[in-house]
Amino acid sequence: MTKKIFKSVLLIAVIMVLFCCTFILGILYRHFTNIEEQQLESQLGFVVTGVQNQGEDYLKNLEEKKYRITWIEADGTVKFDNKSDVSKMENHADREEVKDALKFGRGECSRYSVTLMQKTLYYAKKISDGSVVRISVSQDTVFKLLFSMMSPIVITIVLAIILSSILAKGVSKKVVEPLNNLDLDEPLKNDAYGEISPLLRHIEHQHRQIDEQLEELQKKKDEFQATIENMDEGLILLDAKNNIISINPAAQKIFGATDECVGKDFLMIERNLSVGKTIKEAMEKGKSEMVLKRYGLEYRLGISKIESAGKTLGAVLLAVDETEKSNAERTRREFSANVSHELKTPLQSIIGSAELMENNLVKEEDMPRFVGHIRKEAERLVKLVEDIIRLSWLDENRDMEMELVDLKDIAEETKEVLENAAKEKNVTINVSGDDIKLRGVRSLLYEIVYNLCENGIKYNKDGGRVDMTLSKEAEKNIIVIEDTGIGIKEEQQSRIFERFYRVDKSRSKETGGTGLGLSIVKHAAMYHNAEVVLESKEGQGSKFTVIFPREE
Repeated sequence: MTKKIFKSVLLIAVIMVLFCCTFILGILYRHFTNIEEQQLESQLGFVVTGVQNQGEDYLKNLEEKKYRITWIEADGTVKFDNKSDVSKMENHADREEVKDALKFGRGECSRYSVTLMQKTLYYAKKISDGSVVRISVSQDTVFKLLFSMMSPIVITIVLAIILSSILAKGVSKKVVEPLNNLDLDEPLKNDAYGEISPLLRHIEHQHRQIDEQLEELQKKKDEFQATIENMDEGLILLDAKNNIISINPAAQKIFGATDECVGKDFLMIERNLSVGKTIKEAMEKGKSEMVLKRYGLEYRLGISKIESAGKTLGAVLLAVDETEKSNAERTRREFSANVSHELKTPLQSIIGSAELMENNLVKEEDMPRFVGHIRKEAERLVKLVEDIIRLSWLDENRDMEMELVDLKDIAEETKEVLENAAKEKNVTINVSGDDIKLRGVRSLLYEIVYNLCENGIKYNKDGGRVDMTLSKEAEKNIIVIEDTGIGIKEEQQSRIFERFYRVDKSRSKETGGTGLGLSIVKHAAMYHNAEVVLESKEGQGSKFTVIFPREE
């Protein structure tokens, strides 16, 4: 027995050491690979922006040694490479990442070198002129990393085996020694392990054990009863004849029953024929489900047959409130439909104008107007995608970097950015009030102020104004954005924060909005535990008050 314990402890120790080394190595390799991929994608974004703005001059002036940057024409010809002579490079049209970028706008790939034991990551992105910018970086494979760490790993394993051997020998000896010293002639006098004491005292304590078991059974029964009474889901236990054995308060509320229904036929309490049919189906097939609508709520009723030794003992009914889930699914479907529609509209306009130009159906003097139309619709499409991404981040409640933000600075910055748009509409922007500093995500706070101010300009009257006023109260920081525009009808005010909802659909194309601005405002405010209050009268303008809790 000593040898078995020794071998078992030693084997487990060695396996755990090998597993931990392998696991930690894999985690570290994956972690640093993820960081490398994120940096590679980030660098690609910077390079694409530089190429689109400055062209090849940007690449020539770029002092980049870690990453290899390649600019590839649409036909696969290499136009620039910061680490090779482009005249000696072969055509890249068949490279996987280039093909994906040309086809989908973005591509990525990784290739391995068995001889060098390296993996090269490639990220490529198609730019506006149809060419592709590719960036790549090489890293060691996990096998090379393993080989480089072989010496410390082997030393660690050897040390672990030595220490485990010493520990296993001591543990096995300590475990077996009391058993070897047992006095089997007088077992009750042995001061041995507590685990074998019940065996030695079995007959003497038999009745007491039975009493303890009964007490434990009653305790578990009480715990079960307390659990089902506090459940949010409705739970009903039926016998083989559909008589109620147990019903919890939640189920009583759903089916309009009381404790007095116990012992009665459930179908006398719930006369819905669909429920009776579902119970019958469960008794025949083992399980069944149905959706039950009651009091404006939606419940999923799951019924399972209870069997023992091939005999039907009854059934258990579980009613789960899925109203919130159903509403969320309906909202998701509506959002998907709206996104599809909103994306399709500018794309159809772009395609239509492009086809006319491609077929030479546009006069030379009208060409700038068509090109301008395509650019405007493309900008609208980009704005829509950016808004959808922002909302997605807010829905996921991602952790974002918090900092001390000067809200008045944001208001002044918004005024400066929207000054030209305001002049075009003959609208005046005013900023006044207290200097307010609060901890938050600057980009989200800017989105709140910018969207509210932009809407105030878009839906204003000629000669109108937008006033941004900041103030402090006892436990609150407040910014009020008020305009003298067209206002919002009372029946529409409860819906303006919905995604893609527009107060004036006839003006949506003219103003170029995506219908997501106020939804972003709402979610950005929620991220900061802030409240957005609307006051508006049709024809008299709107007043949005954003109330932030003041930190101690």
